[in-house]
Amino acid sequence: MSTANLTRSETAHRARVVTVSAYDVVLDLSGARTEPEFGVVATIELAASSPETWLDFLGAGVDRVEIDGREAEVEYDGARIALRGLTGASTVRVHARGRYSRTGEGLHRFVDPADGETYLYTQYEPADARRVFPCFEQPNLKAPFTFRVTAPAEWLVLSNERLDRTDGDTRVFAPTRPISTYITAVVAGPYHRVEGRSVQHDLVIDLGVHCRKSLAPFLDAEAVLDVTRAGLDFFHDVFDYEYPFGKYDQVFVPEYNLGAMENPGCVTFTESYVFRSPATRSQYARRANTILHEMAHMWFGDLVTMQWWDDLWLKESFADYMGSYASVAATEFTDAWVAFAQRRKAWAYSQDQLPTTHPIVADIVDLDAAKLNFDGITYAKGASVLKQLAAFVGEDDFLGGARLYFRRHAYGNTTLADLLAALQDSSLRDLGPWADAWLQTTGPSTLTVDRARGVIVQTDPRPQRLDVAVLTPDADGDLVDRAPQEVHLAGAETPVDLTRAVDGTVVLLNDGDHTYAKVRLDDASLAVVETSLDRVPDDLRRSLIWSAVWNATRDAEYPASRFVDLACRFAPSEPHEGILGSVLADTAVAVERYVADRDRARAVWADTAYEQLLGAEAGSDHQLEWLRAWSAAVVHVDRTDRVRDLLTGRTRIDGIALDAEQRWALWFALAARGDATTAELDDVLSTDRTGAGEVAHTAATAALPDAAARVWTALTEESPSNEKVGALVRGFTAGERARTEGYDARYYAMLDDVWRERTIEIARRLVVGLFPQAESTDDADRWLSEHPDSPAALRRQVIEQRDHLARALRARAADAE
Repeated sequence: MSTANLTRSETAHRARVVTVSAYDVVLDLSGARTEPEFGVVATIELAASSPETWLDFLGAGVDRVEIDGREAEVEYDGARIALRGLTGASTVRVHARGRYSRTGEGLHRFVDPADGETYLYTQYEPADARRVFPCFEQPNLKAPFTFRVTAPAEWLVLSNERLDRTDGDTRVFAPTRPISTYITAVVAGPYHRVEGRSVQHDLVIDLGVHCRKSLAPFLDAEAVLDVTRAGLDFFHDVFDYEYPFGKYDQVFVPEYNLGAMENPGCVTFTESYVFRSPATRSQYARRANTILHEMAHMWFGDLVTMQWWDDLWLKESFADYMGSYASVAATEFTDAWVAFAQRRKAWAYSQDQLPTTHPIVADIVDLDAAKLNFDGITYAKGASVLKQLAAFVGEDDFLGGARLYFRRHAYGNTTLADLLAALQDSSLRDLGPWADAWLQTTGPSTLTVDRARGVIVQTDPRPQRLDVAVLTPDADGDLVDRAPQEVHLAGAETPVDLTRAVDGTVVLLNDGDHTYAKVRLDDASLAVVETSLDRVPDDLRRSLIWSAVWNATRDAEYPASRFVDLACRFAPSEPHEGILGSVLADTAVAVERYVADRDRARAVWADTAYEQLLGAEAGSDHQLEWLRAWSAAVVHVDRTDRVRDLLTGRTRIDGIALDAEQRWALWFALAARGDATTAELDDVLSTDRTGAGEVAHTAATAALPDAAARVWTALTEESPSNEKVGALVRGFTAGERARTEGYDARYYAMLDDVWRERTIEIARRLVVGLFPQAESTDDADRWLSEHPDSPAALRRQVIEQRDHLARALRARAADAE
């Protein structure tokens, strides 16, 4: 194993023999516009009970190591710097060189094609601070950090703390509170800045919202600041612990691998939240949720941090839960639980049914495993389980436990036991059995109702509290239940009062979405849903019904063609744009992956989307959603004349004035079908010389039928940026299967080399994105059988993609029957 892949056992030992009292990090970014490397000097104050340990660094080289002012031999293997002769309290200074990144890991450098400006930002989770400065790269060795950054004088430079002073071109930042390495941050470049302020009683917090200069016309900074102020006020009060990190900057950065990152005082976000194209209310709601998710991390994760990545859920599950909770309580997006039920839990259910699923409290033996556990279990399942816990013990006791947790462990590191102790002290309940049932197990329970016997049947029984609604037609024909039953499940079967469940009613388990379980609609309920889904007036209930039917479709228990028919009948009348967007996305997957007669389904779905695009209210969110659905659908059906008519203006749709993003989606469809030329795509790029335009052009040219060999070479032999890798993969896999099936053998032959030679982010994109969508799992099975010793993280990726393929094949077979 490479020494870069730190293990839990060795970092635990290091934490027993080393404590860190301070870091001072000097970064020389003055050559960032042209040079491939930057200089770094890291000074670390530590105490060691062992004379030997090591620092972590993934850089271009180490030039000098000093221990207590004495020159030490440089012992550096490309990942670790040996420290020898430590004498209790020691000062270690390392002079080194780092590399600018194009993978979104470490110190990423982006040159804006719109104006040629250079932008830098750091991204470290879980363990990439060591790509920028020598450090002890583990979450439980916290310390205060002082950053000194030399950069062009005209640049804005940000870090976790406020700027203390400027010495020439060097910005010196105030020391941070004790934090972990992975949440330190540096941002530098000619960023556009909008300032604000939040006042919470006697606490004044300076706010900043930032983006690239070329995106400034699209930045709705005041909307971002409104959500920020609302969130800070809310968390201040509900946690009874004031914001602990001084100022609060938020930066939208290019080519970002994540949605956002919770660096205290300097939160970074994907630029996709700066909307160049008209955005739906659901997109604004998702951005608000992400802002609040990252803000919750200031307490869950930054103030109190997990000991090791086993307890990653201690921060991510809580932040995911609190993002929706705060959206409902503190913003205009009071329907956030609808989106949570439709999108986040769908991610959890999918991840939790893979062979590689894991408990929420996972067994993370090393950093490779940690990187891959930022998944639907850690985020969405964990958040769903916390929602159930709040229902189980009551929200007041749940939040009271959080307050105790912060007071007891501020600026420290914790495990599950610490959290449970605080929750138990708040709720006066023994939560051990609950934690065993929910946090230490895998897989979702499945809930069904037996009307004849009046029972709820639960697979994989867990203690849970849920509501049961019997949706019954009222005088207007709407399906309602104003008094759902509260039921506590424990065993495999639980009695429930179903005297109102007569013909024409829908029995909806988990009404209100308080628990985490797959719900199956019984046959009588399905019959009503298939004729009267539009008669359910409650948004959350419709969302839960759609979710139940979609889960049954994925499990090959409900024919995919029936799901597509259901979508064609009821998506056009769906009033909630967020539910509509999810249904359209699910239907596209059903058409491409799960339906047996794909050609028929593609044509029907494309024409349905076009009809709804023409008929939707001009300028509405629904019109935007149908335009996006149609743009994706015409990749696979011949509607070239309609596409070109819209692009050229021969067809005009009231409310649609195609912008760059929308035009690129249509040109991508034409390219994938072989109905566009390279010259045409180059002409489109000439009108959109932006970062997003270049990425879209890369994807579209990669989708051309004759581009496969060129794209394969670019992906496997060259080093495009992280965002260009994603675009090339999207183009390569966009067309019909016949154009790429000749690369199946090459895919499996390259896997070990890719995993060894590329960073884990790029390797993951290639392994997942290029996985062959064959008509059997034979090739994947053969590779897994012949490569038992390949890295566990690589095998996990292949196993998961193999399982997705097997699920699609089962669904297709069931649909054909």
